[in-house]
Amino acid sequence: MSVTAEVLAKFWLAQQRDTRCGAPMSNSPFLVRPMFANTTKRTRRRMMMMVRRCSVGEQIFSVTPSTNHEFDYLGQSTKGDLNLNFDHLDASGMDGSATLQGPIEEIAWKEAEEAGDLLNDLGISSPSSVRNSSRGIFCSRTLNLRSISAIGYDMDYTLIHYNVKAWEGRAYDYCLENLRSMGFPVDGLAFDPDLVIRGLVIDKEKGNLVKADRSGYVKRAMHGTRMLSTQDVSEMYGRELVDLRKENRWEFLNTLFSVSEAVAYMQMVVKYDEGAISAEICPPDYRGLYKAVGKALFRAHVEGQLKSEIMSKPELFVEPDPELPLALLDQKEAGKKLLLITNSDYHYTDKMMKHSFNRFLPNDMGWRDLFDMVIVSARKPEFFQMSHPLYEVVTGEGLMRPCFKARKGGVYSGGSAQMVENSLDIHGDEILYVGDHIYTDVSQSKVHQLWRTALICQELEEEYSALIHSRGHRATLIELINQKEVVGDHFNQLRLALQRRNTGRPAQTLAATNMDDQELTESMKKLLIVMQRLDEKIAPMLEADGELFNKRWGFLSRAGLWDKSHLMRQVEKYADIYTSRVSNFLHYTPFMYFRSQEQTLAHDSHSYYQARINGSAVDNQC
Repeated sequence: MSVTAEVLAKFWLAQQRDTRCGAPMSNSPFLVRPMFANTTKRTRRRMMMMVRRCSVGEQIFSVTPSTNHEFDYLGQSTKGDLNLNFDHLDASGMDGSATLQGPIEEIAWKEAEEAGDLLNDLGISSPSSVRNSSRGIFCSRTLNLRSISAIGYDMDYTLIHYNVKAWEGRAYDYCLENLRSMGFPVDGLAFDPDLVIRGLVIDKEKGNLVKADRSGYVKRAMHGTRMLSTQDVSEMYGRELVDLRKENRWEFLNTLFSVSEAVAYMQMVVKYDEGAISAEICPPDYRGLYKAVGKALFRAHVEGQLKSEIMSKPELFVEPDPELPLALLDQKEAGKKLLLITNSDYHYTDKMMKHSFNRFLPNDMGWRDLFDMVIVSARKPEFFQMSHPLYEVVTGEGLMRPCFKARKGGVYSGGSAQMVENSLDIHGDEILYVGDHIYTDVSQSKVHQLWRTALICQELEEEYSALIHSRGHRATLIELINQKEVVGDHFNQLRLALQRRNTGRPAQTLAATNMDDQELTESMKKLLIVMQRLDEKIAPMLEADGELFNKRWGFLSRAGLWDKSHLMRQVEKYADIYTSRVSNFLHYTPFMYFRSQEQTLAHDSHSYYQARINGSAVDNQC
């Protein structure tokens, strides 16, 4: 019955969207067509039955309340689940016993197929069409969205998608002007957004930018704007790991806001190495240089010129997303309390949210009508760690007054996560927080408040596409590596036989011990030549892996052909789910049960291979 309930839920949302928004926008892949368009007579009859059933929906269905919920077999709360009241099945025209007859595995597939046909007739996209795409929501830790009572959102690079080249390019320009005023040589420099990607780590001691794998081993590195060779990387970092706890040395690029700073710093490293930066301008080391660049960028953000320019022409910096307001409306109408918690000030928040939301909302609805509470100048991550004074924004001009308790519908400055929980009487894992900053938004809300978390990483769409188009390249590369492994295994056995014979010991077998020396060495020579030729082909292909995403750094999520990047290790550890944009929630509905996938281990492939061998042996005996 859960499939039928899911269909009914989506049906109601479709009805509400048609009512509140009129005809759906034709350019939106997620919006439904008019109710009875292009449907069969059988489907129309079924839909009318559903409408009649919905009129007595309170008798047919009940929602599990927070005061009487349990935990399912995956450890998730059942709060918010839709339940079927069997006492009222007759009123709905359904025969419960007939529906449940037969093997449940067959019934499930049959009902799912019928529900899929119904969704198709309604013009609603198949859920799997988005899950297996760049607009999917990917799950690291199982999450029942029905049990979430409140959803909090960051604003910048979360609810609002900036054009990275435009926004970070202007931040870079202002940063360079501040550096110029401090005496730094900046003539001839230009913003290069492809120089860095999110998830890299600045080594402030050596003036390097590095990409580490999940364990902290450096796989690629750049000094200034020059990529280092594999040999240089091994010699420089072969005996140490990236440890983000050592903040005096390592700086993790947590967000796209880090792009402008990292580009400016690496270009300044080149100037420093050329001797163009004197000791009078900044301390004579890479760490002091990083501090100077950070100070220049900080001035660009706080002095107001950058944000004033963006507010004056937001259309140049913001990528509109018409589906985003609908996703939040669905969540709000499903009973979720929506929160906006941003570090941006009130004036900037109000201007950007009006530009990004109001034109896509139905009737006379404004962006503030979506949210049960708005908190600006939140001072994250301290917002999750400690308490700050709370001020209420009482006028459209941003005039504030001190207050001691937040209320529904209010706009506030400062405060704390604990204050939010107390005001809403919602705590811990009842709250989902969605943000783009792996530390400020995701890590700290989970570590200090035990909130559920979602990471927005807009580069995922480009990464997903690059991975799809790299399948052929990667398959060829893996085949070559597997060939070398086979040849290498054979070569190593012959080498061991030669070693034992040279030391006067018998080889692995009597035949190997008595083998002719020339035959043994000739076989080894051939295999060695083969491996060398394979290496000559593998090396450039391995270096080129991921260049469809970024020519210098490869894929965002990978470090090498098989290993995960340090960024993905952080994502898996702190983000329960992650996706490219908030509007991706639209197709999943507010009732989605996100289930984490199997986490493979190194020995899984070997056990699977052995199982296949054993299975083949059994088949041969039969």
